[in-house]
Amino acid sequence: MELIPGLPDDVGLECLIRVPYKHISSVASVCRSWKVEIELSEFWWHRKAAGFSRSVVVLAQARVDPTRTPGIMKCLATPVYRLTVCELDTCSWSEMPPVPGYSGGLPMFCQVAGVGLNLVVMGGWNPVTWEVSNAVFIYNFVLGRWRRGADMPGGSRSFFACASDCDRTVFVAGGHDDEKNSLRSALAYDVAKDEWSRLPDMAGERDECKGLFHGDKFHVIGGYHTEMQGRFERSAETFDVATWQWDQVQEDFLETATCPSTCVNSQDGRQYMCRGDGDVAVLQNSTWQPVAELPAEVHNTSYVTAWQGKMLVIGSPRFGEPHSAYALDLKSHTWKKVEAPEEYSGHVQSGCCLEI
Repeated sequence: MELIPGLPDDVGLECLIRVPYKHISSVASVCRSWKVEIELSEFWWHRKAAGFSRSVVVLAQARVDPTRTPGIMKCLATPVYRLTVCELDTCSWSEMPPVPGYSGGLPMFCQVAGVGLNLVVMGGWNPVTWEVSNAVFIYNFVLGRWRRGADMPGGSRSFFACASDCDRTVFVAGGHDDEKNSLRSALAYDVAKDEWSRLPDMAGERDECKGLFHGDKFHVIGGYHTEMQGRFERSAETFDVATWQWDQVQEDFLETATCPSTCVNSQDGRQYMCRGDGDVAVLQNSTWQPVAELPAEVHNTSYVTAWQGKMLVIGSPRFGEPHSAYALDLKSHTWKKVEAPEEYSGHVQSGCCLEI
């Protein structure tokens, strides 16, 4: 059966790869042949090679009180978070369908990760009961719907490191249990198989640590052990997927004992972070070197990601004020504001970048 009646299949394919990502699920539902074609990995390779794939960032972002005074942040009485999407090249913003069972949007303090054409949401707190959730939800951008994944095993876990290999696996490490004990344990979730596997324990406990993935390795940065309770460490650990073992602990990875939430990897493997003194630094020869000053509007940074030679920084001038977004060109070290409607100026808890 022809993809588009009356046209050669190669021409039909050229039409399909040009469909904007927001309409992919609608197009895939038109007929079986289109759905089969769109689900092929070759389709997405061809779409990317032809320059029609788009980089999007998905954010766990707070709703803004619609009765607020323009330009002034006013949180809802009970913070409500939802998933928002920004197409980075066009600054187009939208809201995703809510996670099943969460009419407001999604759990508080959950982690999100991009795996292929899927968005994975795991963990967090029920915004009504404040109970810790080990639930996993997967949104498929081709089908345009959610499904429930296998629960995260091993008891309750909050504020853990989380990172994806962008292909099929999400890695989890550290955090704390329901008695506020920091954790050493680590897990891996295979999205395609819907299966969890245990990793060897880390060398030490790490609560509120940061997870990054690059070069077939899962990097777990900073955090603190139970007795420290909020006093962060400077060390980092790296899990080698090939050997299924943790490398030796890097004791002085961070320059200062600080929250590692703004650490990020660029596509070339270089590590950056936004520092509390108002700049962006890159790790060179085991030393953090400043490369650019943070714009005043994002000095209080809440979220950072990198894509295609750029770094996205979302934050506010001061705590409790509206959030803005800026993009840093990692070659010229120049900034450009990412425009967003005021309804997308809420606080960001977590996020991830996908290419669709």
